[in-house]
Amino acid sequence: MHDDVESILLERNGQFPNSELPVIVYRGVVEGSATTNAVQAMFARNAWPPQWVDTIFDYHHYHSTAHEVLGVVSGSARLALGGPGARHVDVRPGDVVIIPAGVAHKLESSSDDFAVVGAYPPGQDWDILKGKDGDLERATANIARVPLPETDPVGGKALLELWREG
Repeated sequence: MHDDVESILLERNGQFPNSELPVIVYRGVVEGSATTNAVQAMFARNAWPPQWVDTIFDYHHYHSTAHEVLGVVSGSARLALGGPGARHVDVRPGDVVIIPAGVAHKLESSSDDFAVVGAYPPGQDWDILKGKDGDLERATANIARVPLPETDPVGGKALLELWREG
């Protein structure tokens, strides 16, 4: 397990609530080949049931009812985190991005073969909000009700340390 972990804290950005919890980026965390099966198995083993394999939406959006983890299995991409004008993060196979409920994210650019595995903690069903007028009040109430996950989706300690003790 690699110790290369980034923690990114994003403040509210207009209609995007973001979070008091940091985005966590694990670099090269998938041991061996970052295949779809390997990433799905890692997430399942750590109690974050994988739900889909695809790319990431190319518009700013967030989930007010679930935390999300994205495991890169092919290609490379630049992600925008936090809404318009916020942080950019480059990802490649083996990287894993854990996104707290409320944090805006979008695919800024990618190679043609870019794909990720998406997963959520048990019992958390995701919605999609785009920062429209009227979303923020309802979203803020939803986010406050999203429980912290019991486990880190890669089996590391970053989520538990940064989200529970941070």
